[in-house]
Amino acid sequence: MITKQSKNYVRKRIHRRVRRKISGTETRPRLNVYRSNKNIYAQLIDDERGVTLVSANTNEKDFDGAQTSNIEAAEKVGKLIAERAIEKGYKEVVFDRGGYIYHGRVKALAEAAREAGLQF
Repeated sequence: MITKQSKNYVRKRIHRRVRRKISGTETRPRLNVYRSNKNIYAQLIDDERGVTLVSANTNEKDFDGAQTSNIEAAEKVGKLIAERAIEKGYKEVVFDRGGYIYHGRVKALAEAAREAGLQF
């Protein structure tokens, strides 16, 4: 019997499969992206210690975008996470797209982080 699986279930399966291959370290943390319908979140994670090093999202008080669920907001979050990471001394990261397709908001966040100085 074939059952229809939700998009989120499929995304989580893809994310688990990708996470078997990549992980963040102290010198090269993992840049994780989570995208909801209303907001986008990014964080640098050291998987060896299980610690979030830096985070940025559209839900913060000092986020200056009126719209939080479009490509422009994702670009602002990408620039913000890159600035905070470089400020803490992290230049190289491993990009984890969170099981999402590298398209739209996820791609905009990644490219903005690259332009702001992160290498991955």
